[in-house]
Amino acid sequence: MADFLQLSGKTFLVFGVANRKSVAWFVAKTLEEQGATVIYSVRSEARKKNLETLLTGRPVFLCDVEKSGDVDRLAGKVAATGHAPLHGIVHSIAFANYSEGFKPFHETKRADFLQATAVSAFSLVEIARAFKAHLATNASVVTIGISSLLVTPDNYGYMGPIKAALESSVRFLAKSFSADTAIRFNAVGAGPLKTSASAGIPGYIESYLYAEKLTFRKKNLETQEVANVVGFLLSDRSSGVNGTTLVVDAGLGSNYFDQEIIRLAMRAGK
Repeated sequence: MADFLQLSGKTFLVFGVANRKSVAWFVAKTLEEQGATVIYSVRSEARKKNLETLLTGRPVFLCDVEKSGDVDRLAGKVAATGHAPLHGIVHSIAFANYSEGFKPFHETKRADFLQATAVSAFSLVEIARAFKAHLATNASVVTIGISSLLVTPDNYGYMGPIKAALESSVRFLAKSFSADTAIRFNAVGAGPLKTSASAGIPGYIESYLYAEKLTFRKKNLETQEVANVVGFLLSDRSSGVNGTTLVVDAGLGSNYFDQEIIRLAMRAGK
């Protein structure tokens, strides 16, 4: 069927483009290829300047979700410039302060945990509240989570619990908004990806290569594969999906007892 997702002519707001490797950029590019209009929110003037070439000719707004009132100001600007109603929002924002390296979880600093929670999880709640009046009644909001909240990787630190808070917020927002709208909230639980953000995590490349061996196909995710699922969730074709996390991990989470991994582990233990 031609134009199956029927995104053409719709308008979406995308948070979180940092560079060409960003999940947010792959999502935005996919939406534009489907004929949608995408408006962008970036964190700072410096980030906007760095993205001048990438986002040439596109509407770009500034919003630092860590600053009180910035999200409300953004909502007002988006509405005032004629971009509302929005048919969807993509929340692809996360931050953790790993400047002192990784420590045991019980040594997590209060300031670091609260900052990461505000940016990575509560920002979704704040964005939802600020934009509620500017969303189409059947709009879709999608955030980017992780493929499993049960694993405890040493080099992910306190972001695991914070991503759990993000995923729980998706469910509560979905229920809260259902009282008077058909606006949906969902998360995409992505497996390991090659992004600039992940490259900054100590030891990530080893984890990435290990994860690849655990996928059914022995090949890690492409960022475009995650973007494709986000596009589906933003479309009316996913109207029956709400308050859900769709896991996109190429089978990683179901293959812990892969024969090759077992063989290599047993050999290393001798």
